Amino acid sequence: MKILLVGHRGYVGPVAAAHLVRAIPGAEVHGIDANWFDGSEAAGFPDGVFASQRRADVRDLKAADFAGYDAVVALAAVSNDPIGKEFEAATADINSEAVLAAARAAKAAGVSRFVFASSCSMYGSGSDSFRKETDTLNPLTAYARSKVATEVGLRPIAGDGFTITALRFATACGASPMLRLDLVLNDFVATALRTGRIEVLSDGSPWRPLIHVEDMARAIEWAVTRGGDRMVEVNVGSQAWTWQIGHLAKEVAGVLGGVAVEVNTNAAPDNRSYRVDFSKFAALAPDHQPQKDFSEAVLQLADEVRAIDFADQSVRDSRFIRLNVLRGHVRDGRLDGELRWTR
Repeated sequence: MKILLVGHRGYVGPVAAAHLVRAIPGAEVHGIDANWFDGSEAAGFPDGVFASQRRADVRDLKAADFAGYDAVVALAAVSNDPIGKEFEAATADINSEAVLAAARAAKAAGVSRFVFASSCSMYGSGSDSFRKETDTLNPLTAYARSKVATEVGLRPIAGDGFTITALRFATACGASPMLRLDLVLNDFVATALRTGRIEVLSDGSPWRPLIHVEDMARAIEWAVTRGGDRMVEVNVGSQAWTWQIGHLAKEVAGVLGGVAVEVNTNAAPDNRSYRVDFSKFAALAPDHQPQKDFSEAVLQLADEVRAIDFADQSVRDSRFIRLNVLRGHVRDGRLDGELRWTR
């Protein structure tokens, strides 16, 4: 099986590639990436797991770029709410319009399977009831709106031998060679190790489902090999890894030991609060369910953070915050305001 990861040099890509090569006999994984985050690695990038890699912007891909592949996994994206707020036009262009164009091009090239890395953030805000795939969506940010627009646009493309899977991932976390520390669990672990405390910026009440990056890779394996419907949208995560943010901070502190937790009880409410029903994924992919142990995940991430040279920077000023990297490229003229390379 010949698989192309578009956006392979991000947080998920190297972990997904290593898993696919191990899990699928004879799998050959290739990568295309804009390379925004080169130089931001926490560990050496695993070049050896890729049969080929090349630099290209997802907005420029044509049918010829997809020729000969059995499956395409669309990981390329402006990756979170703060970036989406600062680069709103680029977020819509990259996360939605470019991914839809890539899907149409892949179908024209004869690709049979297309996997879209979507997000549970599209549920946005809701009651304490668990949100199902058929529930009304309530995207609150440019990032979440871009994911909704892409899923809507993918539906008419599916069919005629072209199977599409939209994996609505819970919030990602865990160790990766291309580490991000702008994810809630990762931020908690890193700041705990650097400062001896975890500062919860909200009042701690919002609900958030999480998924380890290795379990994301397991779901991607299912998506590129599954049978069944031509278009599937599915929540990917587990009830066991769903927390209120304040409780999550205390769980992390308990695993690490000797860490204080400070919750800003006077903070304005964070409306991005949602609980999610993962029963559809459990039924469709019983052999690809999340397996990562929480304590193991925290300790593994802690080991990775301890090995990092932060050059006397705080966690939130470091190169492991994606917005910091993009702002630096724009400030120094390497990227323009649309997040395209200028040279």
